[in-house]
This record gives sequence, C-alpha cells and structure tokens, in this order.
Amino acid sequence: MCYHPGAMELPSLQSVHVLVVGDLMLDRYWIGDARRISQEAPVPVVDIDHTEDRPGGAANVALNIASLGARCTLVGLVGEDEAAEQLRATLSAAGVTCDFITIADWSTIVKLRVISQKQQLIRADFEKKLPVDVRADVEVRVKKYLDSATAIVLQDYDKGCLEDPQREITAAVAANVPVVADPKHKPFAKYAGANLFKPNTGEFAAEVGRWADDSDLVQKAIEVCRAHNFGAVVVTRGGRGMSVALADGRRQHIPGRPVDVFDVTGAGDTSAAVLAVMTSLGWDPVAWAQVANIAGGIVVGKLGTAAVTGPELAMALAATDRGDRGILTRAQLIDAVQQARGSGQKIVFTNGCFDILHAGHVAYLEEARALGDRLIVAVNDDASVTRLKGKGRPVEPLERRLRVLSGLSSVDWVVGFPEDTPVSLIETLQPELLVKGGDYGPGEVVGADMVNAYGGEVRVLGLVEDCSTSAIVESIQKG
Repeated sequence: MCYHPGAMELPSLQSVHVLVVGDLMLDRYWIGDARRISQEAPVPVVDIDHTEDRPGGAANVALNIASLGARCTLVGLVGEDEAAEQLRATLSAAGVTCDFITIADWSTIVKLRVISQKQQLIRADFEKKLPVDVRADVEVRVKKYLDSATAIVLQDYDKGCLEDPQREITAAVAANVPVVADPKHKPFAKYAGANLFKPNTGEFAAEVGRWADDSDLVQKAIEVCRAHNFGAVVVTRGGRGMSVALADGRRQHIPGRPVDVFDVTGAGDTSAAVLAVMTSLGWDPVAWAQVANIAGGIVVGKLGTAAVTGPELAMALAATDRGDRGILTRAQLIDAVQQARGSGQKIVFTNGCFDILHAGHVAYLEEARALGDRLIVAVNDDASVTRLKGKGRPVEPLERRLRVLSGLSSVDWVVGFPEDTPVSLIETLQPELLVKGGDYGPGEVVGADMVNAYGGEVRVLGLVEDCSTSAIVESIQKG
C-alpha cells in the first residue's frame, strides 16, 4: 500500500549527510537590456549590466541539499582555473564540503547564458573531452565518505566523472548506504542496484521505447525496476509531474503543481537533492517523490539555476495536505482511485463546467470535500461546454479551469472529460458519494441511478444565493 502523508512536515535534517558524486559545472549568467538590433547581423544587442555565477550540475544538487539544511559532501572534477575557484568559494560558503579532483590541462565546464527581460537569448557551452581516466580516483573518494553518509547521489551528465557508476553503487551497497541515481544517456543496466532511479521522459523513452498511455508507462517502469534491481523508479515528466513505480507493482502518478514557470533550468537537480534527503529520512518512495515534486514546483518559479531553501519547502509542505493532488488524466485518475480505495479512503465525485469560478462553487466544493477523504472534480471540455451553454462559452478554456480548481484546498483531483455528461467516468470510478450543488432534486443528478444501483450515495448540497456563472457573464456583456 502506497504511503499517503497527511499534513506533510519537514523534520530536522541535522542527522542527514548526503554524498553527491557527479559532473560539476559553473552556470554563468550575463544579464541586461536588449533594446536594439545589431547593424552587423539580425541579432539583439544586449547591454550587460551585471553578471552572476551559480553552481550547476552536481554542484547545484549539493547546493540544494545544503540549502535545505542537511550536510553535504561533493566529489567531482574541475580544472586549474578561475571557474573551479568560483565553484569552491560559493559552495563552501553555503556549507558544502568540496573534495574536487583537479585535472591538469583541462577546463572546468562552464555554461554561459545571456538573459534579457527574464528570457534566455543564447547559451554557450565551454567544455572539453576529459583527457584522463578518473574512475579509480572517484572510487577512492567515495569510499572515504561512505561511513558517515546517509545517502549518495550519482548525478550523471555524461561528462566523464561517472564513467562506470557500478563502482560507486557496489561500494555504497556494501556500506548499506542508499543510492539515488540520476542518469543521462548510459544504458540503465549501468546503474543496476540503485535504490532510486530518476530518469526523465526522454531518457526513459530512449531505453524502453514509447508508451501507449500512463498505465503502459508505469508498467514499463515496474519492469525496469525488476530487470535492474532498482528499489523504485521515478520518471520526471516536467509539467505533468512524476510517475513512481516499485518492483512489487505499486505505483503512483503525482500531478504537476499549479505554478507559474519562469525557468526549468536545474529543476531536475533540485528533485534529485530532495529525493536523496527524503531517502536519508527513511520515507516511502511515493512520499519522496511527492516532496520532490513540490520542491521542483518552487524552483521553476525562479530565474536560472536556483536552490530551494528549508524554510521555503517547509512552508510549501505545511500548505499541502497531500502531495499527490492536482490535474490527472483519466488513466492516472483510475490508478489513484484504486490505490486510495485500497487504503480505505472514501471517494466523493462531482462535475460541472466551472466556467468562471465563483463563491457558490467554492462553498459547495468545500462542503463536498468534508463528506469524504478524496474529492474528484470532473470538468466538461470546451466543446461540450459550448454544446451545453451555447455560443460564447466557455469564457475560460479547459486548461485554465482545471488549473484554478486544482489550486483549491478542498479539491484533490481534477480531470477533464469530452462527453456532455460524466456517466462514463462515474461508471468507471464508482465513487462512494456523488454530489451536486444547486437546486437539483436527487433524482435529477446525472448518474444518480447508477450510483444508487451499486450501493453508493447521492446528495445535493446547499445553494449559495446570487451566484451564477451565466448571470456573471450576462452582467459583463451588458457592461
């Protein structure tokens, strides 16, 4: 049975010591205004007014771990140059213990981004092929810290530090230290035995091929778990959240958070950092991913490579009664309902157009949520709203309506549907309680006969006077 935290709380992390091993980078930003086009070529001219250097790659993972309040030791490769000194100074000031392997006649990897009006105009990468074999040096340093580590992160960007990750995994397993592996382009077998394996959708598809739907994705992830002796696979899916699968068949879809995205740079690093910290605390894999998903939602709201602090994450967790709430596809919702019901939770279902959310909607959704453990809100798509409400409706497209509803504390899961009525969804999900707001009679609620037939309950909730989307639209149109 998957773990579903109630009110999530971030405990003290003073006992956590994460060892991060991987490819180091310096993310350099040149920032200024672009008000004219060059006469030499059709490109903007940026008047640089300030520059910033930030740790990137595995260094960003380490910075995130330290920012959360845990101890961190970082092992990676640098050159004999100014970029290495900048990395060391920034990380040391943040509390990260740096044990760098300095490579002669090689340059620290630098990624330069030119930014104007919060938009990235160009990226230039400065990197050279690694001239030496460092596998033995990396392994020696890893073994040096395993006795005190509560988890190890292998942050692989295919730049040479983790040429053979099996060396580090074997050493960690022997020392009983859990491993979080964030891969790049290597075959998954190279990371066999990791406790948690975190590919993104591109990396996952490159290994297993495309999938038909979300159920097929998690089935492939379960098979990957079993084939390579992973404790869990977490597939990160950008704005669609994460999908978690365990070798024993457990799985969970964790929706993306409703946030404004400024920059996705480093979001994967933040997720890896949080997963390692949660692993150190002994939390369930689903809970690991739920917290990492929330942290990722925070960091994409920041510009450039950024870290999430302990207070930021603690506040976000305190405001989140469950980490798996949000917008789901139909297949994801079926999975979520099955698992919630398996843990004894009561499912409440309601539906509507929800075009221009008003106080009446909010009141009845709060009342509906109080009647059970999970509230599903099914929302008519744009075409069906037009069929039901007429030309000019909906005012807000489905994506926006779903997002607004998912932000309400009373709502657990939101799903769109293309039919005029939710009968098909009700038949598939079979909620314990079907509710509607307004002036319906119990026999007038769509799906009521079906719910009553299988032993469920149907209720019509209170009506808030003077609240009507149609009336609001009419008032706006009349000025």
